[in-house]
Amino acid sequence: MGRVVVSGEPTGDTRSYGVAAGLLTVALGAAGLLTYGFFAVASHSLEPNDYGQIVVLWSLVFIVVSTLFRPVEQLLSRTVAELEAHGEAIGHALKVAASIQLGVALAFVVSAFALRGVLQDELLEGNELLFWVMVGSVLAFGASFFTRGFLAGRRQFGLYATLLLIDGAARLSFALSVALGISEGMNAIAIGIAVAPALSLVVTPVALRRRRAAAPPAVAQAAVGGETESGVRSEAAPEFTLAHGGGFASAVLVIMLSEQVFLNGGPLFVRAEEGAAAAGFIFNVLMVARAPVVLFQAVAASLLPHLTRLRSTGGETSEDAFRVSVRLTIMVVAGLAAAAIVVMLVAGPQLMQIAFGEKFSYDRLGLVIVAAGMGFYLSAATLNQAALAQGQVRRAAACWGLCALGFVVWNLLPVLDVFRRVEVGFAGGAAILCGLLYVLYRDPHPSAGDEITPGSIHELEARLAAADEVG
Repeated sequence: MGRVVVSGEPTGDTRSYGVAAGLLTVALGAAGLLTYGFFAVASHSLEPNDYGQIVVLWSLVFIVVSTLFRPVEQLLSRTVAELEAHGEAIGHALKVAASIQLGVALAFVVSAFALRGVLQDELLEGNELLFWVMVGSVLAFGASFFTRGFLAGRRQFGLYATLLLIDGAARLSFALSVALGISEGMNAIAIGIAVAPALSLVVTPVALRRRRAAAPPAVAQAAVGGETESGVRSEAAPEFTLAHGGGFASAVLVIMLSEQVFLNGGPLFVRAEEGAAAAGFIFNVLMVARAPVVLFQAVAASLLPHLTRLRSTGGETSEDAFRVSVRLTIMVVAGLAAAAIVVMLVAGPQLMQIAFGEKFSYDRLGLVIVAAGMGFYLSAATLNQAALAQGQVRRAAACWGLCALGFVVWNLLPVLDVFRRVEVGFAGGAAILCGLLYVLYRDPHPSAGDEITPGSIHELEARLAAADEVG
């Protein structure tokens, strides 16, 4: 019979899984630094309007990619992991996922060209090359997300980490080439946004070779319909459908899309009212929060499995350790936020010009507001990991979705100026989100099927979401 692994039951691969997942955590931090470096170098190298166009392009690409391709990535990682746990062939799942991915990609291309006038002329200021880069970037990231889903499902976190690092390093190299005078202008940097995820796909052949080498002969010869090594279909074996694992996976997707609204929505609101240069300015201001948030993804990726292991152990001692871990993380975040607020008060505008160039004049109050928002946001992210570990992913997703919707509505109101609306909206939304998630954390009501056990598919999906957010 096929080998069946009960959810949460430790296997012989636990130690290697932990080491590989630890490598991914390190890679997340490094990839975040590379992303920060890309924008810092681009801001120094380009005129304000050109840099703003890069920001608009980036924000647009990531909101589209997260919406269109994240669901298939998430579904693929879950299905591949479950099929291999049951000793079954994954070829059929890969084919179905590829078919869905191609269909989504085709629909995007058709829609992009149907809306070309709006996208190219309104958002991208008539720049034809940027339109083509946008299309190419979305498709390249789509392929990259597909590969990420495959690698995560097979627990090949070493290759996953390599993919993230290649992507970040390649993109930064395009910005550096402009800074060093090897190439010139905004278009050269923009092309890097599309080329980087395409280059990261070099890990795919290696992953496929490892798959063939690792597959047991009986599994490799199994029928694509999902038979076990004995030729009998396992009743526990999953089918690859969009509804499979929908509850937990959909909740994680809502959380991730809400994060994109908070972190990438602001520049698009500013672009609509004030133009590309203003979008670049507010993006840099939000970097006061974005940079720590991106680095925190590495902490989040390791915090969740730590908390799930404490929860799964049970007992009063483990519960105390669980709360101590959450409390200490929030205390560190609070200290970081307090330090950031003081630094922004004392020398915020000057430090921003050192980091991003002297093309913008930064508002001290705005920087302080965003620094305070960063503290609330990272505290919310910590409490979110606790809520996931407590089996409350759907209630947490409701909190995220509500606050993201509130952020959008707030930015559509005719109050304050557009820059202050984004700054106050980010800080206020993060504070409300933090409060709502704290209520969940203090009074947990787990939902059936949402429990996360160490090394489970649910833990994998949550860690994968943290890895994607590095973008």
